[in-house]
Parts: sequence; C-alpha cells; structure tokens
Amino acid sequence: MSETYLIALGSNRRHGEHGRPHEVVRAAMEELSALGTVTRRSPVIASAAIGPARRRFANAVAALESDLTPPELLGELKRLERGFGRRRGQAWGDRVLDCDIVLWSGGAWLGDDLTIPHPAFARRSFVLGPACAIAPGWHDPVTGLSLRQLHARLTRPRALPSERTRSDP
Repeated sequence: MSETYLIALGSNRRHGEHGRPHEVVRAAMEELSALGTVTRRSPVIASAAIGPARRRFANAVAALESDLTPPELLGELKRLERGFGRRRGQAWGDRVLDCDIVLWSGGAWLGDDLTIPHPAFARRSFVLGPACAIAPGWHDPVTGLSLRQLHARLTRPRALPSERTRSDP
C-alpha cells in the first residue's frame, strides 16, 4: 500500500560531483525517485547555520509516494545520505546531505530510531516554509494544526513587552 511522506533535505557542504549545497539538494530530490514517486518538490531555499555548523544551508522538502514502511524508508534515506558522502560526525555539524522524514500519511509513528512527525519540525522555518509551498493543508497529527498554521505561528511578529508590563527592579 502506497503512503505519502514529506521529506526534508538539507546540505551545507560541496559535493565533488554535484557541486554547491543548492545542487546537492536538487540532486538528492532526483535520487528520491528510486524510493517511490516524487509528486511535489519545494523550491530550494538558503537558511542560516544552526548549532556548531559553520556554513549556510540549502533546504527543501519533497512529497514522496512510496510502498516502503517508515523504518524501511528511513534506512533508504540513510543509504542515500551515505551515497552522497555523509559520515557520522558531530550532531548538527556541517554535512553534505541530511534527509529527514517530517510527516507521513499514516499519522504518527514512534519507534526506536524514528519518530514521526519529526520532533523539531514545527520549530524550523527552513522546514515549514518549503513544506507550506507544496502541502500547506497537511496536518500535524499531534497538534491537528496545518502546516500553514504552524508556519504562521512560527513566523508571526511578536510584540515587545510594554513598559507597563515590565516589573521594576
């Protein structure tokens, strides 16, 4: 039975064959077709480095229809990352390719090595922005909110505290 997945892709290191991170992400989206049918691709965006990473990232999201189960797909995504030269290293460090399952049409999944929805996706504009470009109405099975709503909550301007609400020292 075919399932639909939202896959987040990111890169901030050059690849010998594919070039700059932007092109690495595009090439990886093409490689996803070996795992099923890529039905939608977001634009590739640039985002600031997070954690110990030093270089800006290229990020995108793809919708993939696949007969693979979530753990099978995770295994294939890890093989894809290794095929692009990813090596184990510092968490959140520079990487040639990072692929994460963000959402799945089957709802929530909790396993030893995999949690869907991705635990941090709702706090990452570099995931929600591209995801909204291709699936704004897809709902988070945990909160029930759409990707559009989650993105709006994350990116809405926040008022500064007024002088009257600050407590005096």
